Amino acid sequence: MMTDNLIKALAEDRSSRPRSPGARILIALVIGLAIAAPMLMLTLGMRPDIGSALQTWRFTAKLTIAAVCLGFAAWASARLARPEIGLNEVLVGLSVAPLLLAAAVGTEMMMISPDDWMARAIGSNSRVCILAIPALAIAPLGVVLAALRGGAPSSPALAGAVGGLLAGAIGATLYATHCLDDSPLFVALWYTPAVLFITVLGAFAGQRLLRW
Repeated sequence: MMTDNLIKALAEDRSSRPRSPGARILIALVIGLAIAAPMLMLTLGMRPDIGSALQTWRFTAKLTIAAVCLGFAAWASARLARPEIGLNEVLVGLSVAPLLLAAAVGTEMMMISPDDWMARAIGSNSRVCILAIPALAIAPLGVVLAALRGGAPSSPALAGAVGGLLAGAIGATLYATHCLDDSPLFVALWYTPAVLFITVLGAFAGQRLLRW
């Protein structure tokens, strides 16, 4: 009888514990994707040649870089929700996606003529890109910030910025499945400022919403 009561007490104690920062960020990520993905499908849709595009290194690199940014931003967000964690603890992880993008840009510039650099960088969907990524990221940003409020970040602005980076990466990853411009030069010129806009917005929101 005493054993049964002990097991019941342990189970109740376990169920009453708050979710870990990692679990909250994971839930926010799933919810953010669940909101933004239908938005993409109802507005822009997926590119019709995505099957053949997956056979090319440029499209694969674009999608991989966005997904890597998403993954490390989610990891960093969960880390920064803890009061003892600062920028130095997550900086290496956050640098992976920019380094991959720089390597892809360098590869592209070596493979094509310098006369073609500008055309590849400008692409054909720059205006849509710069607007669509933030639009797809707004709802995920709200969900991620709500998840971060359950933690105790030592720097609300930094946590908000990385949360914004996560939301921007969600928008960029989804938009990449629509965008016909696969050149790393295009990604560097247009995806980057679109994601940085949401990152800055997250920093401002985090400064106000994540104080404790």
